[in-house]
Amino acid sequence: MRGRDAAARSAAALTADEARAFLRAARYDPLYPAFVLLLVYGLRRGEALGLRWVDVDFDEGHVHIRRQLVRVGKELHHGPVKTRAGNRSLPLLGVAREALEIQRDGQKILRDEAGKDWTDTGLVFTTRSGKPIEPRNLARSFARIVETHKLRPIRVHDLRHTAASLLKKLGVAPRDAMEILGHSRISVTMEIYTHGDGESRENALKRVTGLFE
Repeated sequence: MRGRDAAARSAAALTADEARAFLRAARYDPLYPAFVLLLVYGLRRGEALGLRWVDVDFDEGHVHIRRQLVRVGKELHHGPVKTRAGNRSLPLLGVAREALEIQRDGQKILRDEAGKDWTDTGLVFTTRSGKPIEPRNLARSFARIVETHKLRPIRVHDLRHTAASLLKKLGVAPRDAMEILGHSRISVTMEIYTHGDGESRENALKRVTGLFE
């Protein structure tokens, strides 16, 4: 069963070219900065939507993943991440810094437009009035971008699998990938690292055929 699950995740993950195409397509969507975080860091949807400005340190160059936004029944809950491994500090890379600066500037405009109607939640990603974003709306925006630009249809959660797959392809050590992704068990990371995919198999066979050319 685990092998089939790993295979399904591998098939769902975007290639590097597909990931770049998605970000180009999403560039002018209001939630573009959130999609950048999902792809670069492999954040869970709730971790991205639960991010607060106090957890983004532009000066020191770190983003701290401490809280999550999840729907429980009819209510949205903003609270600590579920596991100790999920509580992590990540370097504020160039593309992520740029995306968060875009978000900061855009939110200031929304705050000024809303005036006294603005709800100060301290969240990085909010509605036009400052309230938390419904996680399902993030998924809807993602699906709309994929459909509009005729990209390979995957789920928004598969951006996390994409981040994991890209870390593997770049040769990042499993222990480092585990900490970046916030996995509580190395076995979860190793399921990704030990399972091949179509691209890796093709590259392997090209190396074999190269012996006979």
